[in-house]
Amino acid sequence: MNKSYVIISPCRNEEKYMRQTLDTVVNQTVKPTKWVIVDDGSTDQTPAILKEYADQYDFIEILTRENRGHRSVGPGVIEAFYEGYNQIKIDDYAYICKLDLDLNLPDTYFQFLMTQMDKEPRLGTYSGKPYFYPENSTELVPEVCGDESSVGATKFYRTQCFKDIGGFVRQVMWDGIDSHRCRTLGWISRSDDKDEIRYIHLRPMGSSQNNIITGRIRHGYGQYFMGSSFIYLLASVVYRLNKKPYVIGALATLWGYVKSAITRVERLDDPEMKKLLNKFQLSSLVIGKKKTVEKINAEQEAVWGNTPVKYKIPDQR
Repeated sequence: MNKSYVIISPCRNEEKYMRQTLDTVVNQTVKPTKWVIVDDGSTDQTPAILKEYADQYDFIEILTRENRGHRSVGPGVIEAFYEGYNQIKIDDYAYICKLDLDLNLPDTYFQFLMTQMDKEPRLGTYSGKPYFYPENSTELVPEVCGDESSVGATKFYRTQCFKDIGGFVRQVMWDGIDSHRCRTLGWISRSDDKDEIRYIHLRPMGSSQNNIITGRIRHGYGQYFMGSSFIYLLASVVYRLNKKPYVIGALATLWGYVKSAITRVERLDDPEMKKLLNKFQLSSLVIGKKKTVEKINAEQEAVWGNTPVKYKIPDQR
């Protein structure tokens, strides 16, 4: 098994959490061949901490971007990711990982992922499940993440699969679109809740009401951009009415979608993927997501490895 893998980590102002991530990666049973960390204009002690680790471990490389004045999510994170991606030769590695710097990983995390992917040739992207400590609690609880996608904080990819899907789109819902493109091309995207790959998400979830509402509106826009049908979006909104923040959070998602439709914002231009996406969503409403994933993965096996080049990763320098 080829165990060479490269990690690319966009980060900004992570002094509170990053040492735990840095320590759990450098202590992995199978260490990364290369780790490119992109400092996206940090103004705290992040640069000093990164230098400390880079001086100690020769596989760590630090890139520094100009300070834009604020933390950016979605497209901004992917822009920073590609800053690091442009410094590597992707074909030098069997696997590539986009990794956040606010995580605590088990020491065998990457070894387990690669071992499992080696057993399943179609498994193109894979991750464990995140857990977190609620405020004023010492008990870990799971974050809600569907099994049909690798988790955005630890996107671990087989290099060939990453190239096939054209990498990440530079837009909201990049971490959902990638998994739907995987299925479109016959690859399997998955996350598992197993002891060996459960990890801790250190950043508090939903640190303020305003951020939650802004995030829900952004999610609604993301669903519109990706190509989700209004019927599926409406069903999702109804399902989330009793989730915190009650009612208003679900309505914020609805508003994000409706506002995007009214203003006719740009949508993803990928008819083949959106056709499978809509099939996936409608089937999930009828027979459930688990059975739908199994059904579509079985149907798409025939196209795996037999599809002409459809997507292209942005040109590297």
